[in-house]
This record gives sequence, structure tokens and C-alpha cells, in this order.
Amino acid sequence: MKESFCYILECADGTFYTGWTHDPTRRLKMHNAGRGARYTRSRRPVTLVYVEYQADRATAMRREEQIKNLPRSKKMLLIEKTGT
Repeated sequence: MKESFCYILECADGTFYTGWTHDPTRRLKMHNAGRGARYTRSRRPVTLVYVEYQADRATAMRREEQIKNLPRSKKMLLIEKTGT
């Protein structure tokens, strides 16, 4: 199994985007190059503000869904807690 990560990006308009990846640095570059999610294409540049290690893809995908369902205030607490 390949290690995975959940991440939160802050978009130029102040909104958050949550996703998962095997390589957060590479994925950030893809988002900023316009080859990431459709949501981030028109909201560049994006900044990586939160990364959370997950043991495998399935766990990362489940955690991504949990984070996406959090209200903005809870996402901000996650980001503040890690100081990323």
C-alpha cells in the first residue's frame, strides 16, 4: 500500500478546497498550473495550508469526505492546530 495524504488548499478568493494525493507537493504544482481540480482552475493561485498523513488511499478518501463535510470554522481550526 502506498502512503497518502489529505490536504486543504486556500484559493486566491479565500475559499478552501479539500483533496487527497500520494504527493502533496506535486499535487499543489498541478493545481497552480491549472491541471488540478476544476474548482481550483479559476481560483489560482492556491496555497497548501493543511496536510494530514493517511496510511493508504482508501483511508485518505474517507478522511477527505469527512473534511469536506466540515463547516468552514472547523476547517480553520484544523489548519490553525497544525500551523502549516
